Amino acid sequence: MTVQPDTLAGRLEAVRAGVADATSDADRRLDDVTLIVVTKFHPQTLVRELHELGVRDVGENRHQDAAPKAGALTDLDLTWHFVGQLQSKKTKAVLDYARVIHSVDRASVVDALASATASDETAPVSAFIQLNLTDDNARGGVSPAELEALAERILGTGTIRLAGLMAVAPLGGNPREAFATVRAASDRLRSLAPDATALSMGMSADYRDAILEGATHLRIGTAITGNRPDPG
Repeated sequence: MTVQPDTLAGRLEAVRAGVADATSDADRRLDDVTLIVVTKFHPQTLVRELHELGVRDVGENRHQDAAPKAGALTDLDLTWHFVGQLQSKKTKAVLDYARVIHSVDRASVVDALASATASDETAPVSAFIQLNLTDDNARGGVSPAELEALAERILGTGTIRLAGLMAVAPLGGNPREAFATVRAASDRLRSLAPDATALSMGMSADYRDAILEGATHLRIGTAITGNRPDPG
């Protein structure tokens, strides 16, 4: 059956094809790349549709939206990824549904995660250090110069699995160059944490460049979900 392009199924199929092409061009294995569909502002019904289409990794960036959505979908086998800036005081609540955090960027968040997981017997939490590729501190992320110190703090907890690095390409810049910077920082990180090989980078407009620079996790929203509803 032909899938109509301007539908959820059609957009998902197009992105999956684009990911396959990019991994082939990069001489990489397709199953080395995890596609996370970011469902920001979209209703739980859309997540159910995505699940029916084979999606198992879902991303959210606002706890107030994610918590009720995840709570209503506990019957589905989904992995929830928290991809927005995380407030230390909300860490324990976020861990009720998300076991992968893509936005660790300061010591207070590390300490909050460590405290929340100290007596947690559920699946371990995986954390990406968010790297800031700009001079704007408001965009979130640790500066490249502070990377090792934050990594050592995470490694010292004993309860957080350091997955690797996350980054967002700067607006108006060359995404391929930005992702190459992240890849170089990953080489530095692996001298401290050899298993921290994952790279969470690449969104709707630049995921091909990210794959060519070694991305292992893509955070793709509108290219699959369509325009976001008004958050209200």
